[in-house]
Amino acid sequence: MSCIVERYFNLNRILLLLVGLWPYQKSKLAQFQLICFFSILVTFIVFQLTTFMTLKCTINNIIKILSDTFSILILVIKYNSFYINSNTVKYSMEQLQRIHDELKDSNEIAIIEKYGNDAKRYTTILTIMLFRFFICSLSIAVSAQLWPDLMYVISFANKSRYHLYFSTEYFIDQERYFYLLLFHTNAAVCIGLIVLLATGTLLIAYFQHACGMFKIASYRIENALEIYVSKINLKNEYLVYRSLIYAVHIHQKAMMFSEYVISRFEISFMLLIFFGVITMSLKIYQIFQIISTTYNIEELLLTFIGTLFCLLYMFLANLVGQNITDHCNLVSTTAYEVRWYITPPQIQKMILFLLQRGTKTFGLNVGGLFIASLECFATLANASLSYFTVMYSMQ
Repeated sequence: MSCIVERYFNLNRILLLLVGLWPYQKSKLAQFQLICFFSILVTFIVFQLTTFMTLKCTINNIIKILSDTFSILILVIKYNSFYINSNTVKYSMEQLQRIHDELKDSNEIAIIEKYGNDAKRYTTILTIMLFRFFICSLSIAVSAQLWPDLMYVISFANKSRYHLYFSTEYFIDQERYFYLLLFHTNAAVCIGLIVLLATGTLLIAYFQHACGMFKIASYRIENALEIYVSKINLKNEYLVYRSLIYAVHIHQKAMMFSEYVISRFEISFMLLIFFGVITMSLKIYQIFQIISTTYNIEELLLTFIGTLFCLLYMFLANLVGQNITDHCNLVSTTAYEVRWYITPPQIQKMILFLLQRGTKTFGLNVGGLFIASLECFATLANASLSYFTVMYSMQ
């Protein structure tokens, strides 16, 4: 028996261990690590909101603070949801392990291995992409934050050196403790991005395995009819029955697995959709404000990168949902295209059952309001632009 964690989820395990979310690691050190990281994220949000007590509440200040705060809040929601649902993550992994162990046909094993390797490859690619994105963003952010300090040293000018990209208020001497505040800011961003990567790639890997199960169901339907066509006798008819029953069985398992994962994270996904749309609207507004007023290159680049990152994450989440829907539809398409008309009436009734199930579109349904798909992505992106238009017209 091969352990799927070692074969397909090893990088996911490392990423989750980095932020204390690996469900099989419950040591005191991991709990201390989780408390520290969660505290850093939450306190960073608090110190962003305290700026309302000292700054003038202009529309530009409000939008900048809320845009940055909601961005970190999204990371906190992801972190908290995976901590609360650690048993769900563990149970889902065990379910996939059982499904892998039940497969005996070499072709079916090859199918699930392909999807498992695809999931591992996606995790690797996204990790490399995020690492490069983080290095680029961190370089810009640190340069913008330390530039006044560098100019102070060069020119010996008697002026403030304090500059942070995020608006925060710690109620302490911010020039004296500048590097401590800089560490807190960058630590919160770094932890949040790793959380986003670790949790997102794990969900992608889970749903990739669900797609593999749908593909196996299609293979079993095709194989059942090939058995019958090759030689029509009582024994082969029994094999057709069994293969179709197994196809229905794994088809149901794939749907139940997908629904189980979505249902457990439903509340957090609803919050992520809400704050994701609002955050993207605020950041688009912020970009237009920077262009039309200060034209600060560093701030413009960081805001644009944040907007692009939010859009990309929203796109990938809906692309995964679209992939699930397409693979489920593939089962119905396969049942339509096989030569079911040459089979006995009893077998035709079983295939009819699959066709009837295919009349209902299956997808990753979030709260009964959103079904993850490319159409949903277009709707959410359009909603963000609509909210931006409303805010821009009101200035």
